[in-house]
Amino acid sequence: MPKLDKDAAVEVKLDSAAAMLEASLTEEQRRGLFEHPGMCVVVIAELTSVTYTGHAKNEDKPAQVKLRMTLVEAARDDEQTRQVLEVMRAMWRRREMDNTLDEIGPGGTVVEDAVAEALAHHPTEPEYEAHQEMKRRRRGTRVEQFG
Repeated sequence: MPKLDKDAAVEVKLDSAAAMLEASLTEEQRRGLFEHPGMCVVVIAELTSVTYTGHAKNEDKPAQVKLRMTLVEAARDDEQTRQVLEVMRAMWRRREMDNTLDEIGPGGTVVEDAVAEALAHHPTEPEYEAHQEMKRRRRGTRVEQFG
């Protein structure tokens, strides 16, 4: 793993593997993005570094890292879009208050209250697991009807 100077800028690029993004979009969203240039879809994404280009001390080339979306979920309605944008605004406000908007490296992104409020109407992980277990149980039972 290359080590960079504290003040070194790193160029970030997205790789071309967009399968996770495509899978998270509805058919309506895909068509809308194609038919209406400039249309916006709000997503929550996890980015993972997949390759990097280091630099030697004598090179005049900037360091570069390529990222891939490894998890993506697109907001599917106006309410989800509003919630995701509110979380983003809260994170931006925290960075603004911490004076980290221009900071290279980790900045303050503690927005637990905004996230909790935005997720209040979404299922928790235990609720989802209970739902999955109920689905598994239903598949194992057969109901026969006699006329």
